[in-house]
Amino acid sequence: MIFSPHAAGLAGAGAHLDAQVHLRARLEQSVYVRFSLLALSSIFFLVDPFAALPTFLAVTEGQSQAKRIRTARKASLTALVILSAFAAAGTYIFRVFGITLPAFEIAGGIILLLIGLDMLAAKRSPTQESSDERAAAAGKDDVGIVPMGIPMLAGPGAITSVMILVGQAHQSEGYWQMAAIYGAIAVTAAICYLVLGSASRVARVLGDTGIRILIRVMGLLLVALAVQYFVNGLADLGVLSRPGGA
Repeated sequence: MIFSPHAAGLAGAGAHLDAQVHLRARLEQSVYVRFSLLALSSIFFLVDPFAALPTFLAVTEGQSQAKRIRTARKASLTALVILSAFAAAGTYIFRVFGITLPAFEIAGGIILLLIGLDMLAAKRSPTQESSDERAAAAGKDDVGIVPMGIPMLAGPGAITSVMILVGQAHQSEGYWQMAAIYGAIAVTAAICYLVLGSASRVARVLGDTGIRILIRVMGLLLVALAVQYFVNGLADLGVLSRPGGA
């Protein structure tokens, strides 16, 4: 048999490619990966630090870069604490008020749909912040906690999404899912700090057009997520059947 280095190289490359395809398929089918990506995307799209950029720049106008960074840090930490608190108390809130997960999924789907439709128009939803709150923020010396941290970052939409994720986690008794939710909250808060802390630079790089495009793309994904929550709620109530009969 004649040994061919070229053939051996091709065989090795083929085996490596097959291994990559197999690994990718396993990751796509992994419930851990799917839920972690769902948690991160749903929380991040609703917190949406890019949509908060114009408001952040307006309420911190005239401040030094160091003070802007402190404000960004305070807002991000506030969002982290608020969302983590609702994640921790989610099951107790369901229990105390007698709220079922399907009801919360349907209500949450409606709220997220309203926010997503506003984002498709490249504008900040009144559900996340009102004009009165923006006007009040303009006259405050410290806007890190209120209104930047809450409700502009950790608003009703983000809190609702966290609550739904927590309900799904406890319904399936997947305690690892809680770790994924807390991880998604922490990653989102870190991105908020990076984006808002470099608000001027990010705004220059993206420009008004780039920010609007980004908001619209996130809005489209959020609308799809809202519809999925709504469908999940109806399926849990038995009104619809899940795909594949699940």
